[in-house]
Amino acid sequence: MNPRRRRSFLLGGAAGALLMVLGSAATASAATVQVYPIAPGVQLNVRSGPGTNYTIVRVLPTGSKVPIFCQAPGTTVSGYYGTSNIWDNIDDGEYVSDAYVNTGSDGYVASRCAV
Repeated sequence: MNPRRRRSFLLGGAAGALLMVLGSAATASAATVQVYPIAPGVQLNVRSGPGTNYTIVRVLPTGSKVPIFCQAPGTTVSGYYGTSNIWDNIDDGEYVSDAYVNTGSDGYVASRCAV
């Protein structure tokens, strides 16, 4: 197993799940990461980078929740929660448009992804 892909998860809490991440490319060390629901009734494309020009690597089913390790500017998308150019890094090399993630904010809710 690639050590950069290894993750340990800790779920709990009534207000939202907490996630412990070990060895993520998006984080330098173990950190607590907030998990957010995607828009209701939406199957969300996950892309290999922060924009619609990147390859779709998988599709999240309706009712999914995603961790946000970091965020990056990219292609502007109009979605369920408005129009945004913010893309959420949900795993190594996996991004979703923030316009479909219920973060409760129109701005950044996590640190910017390293280039």
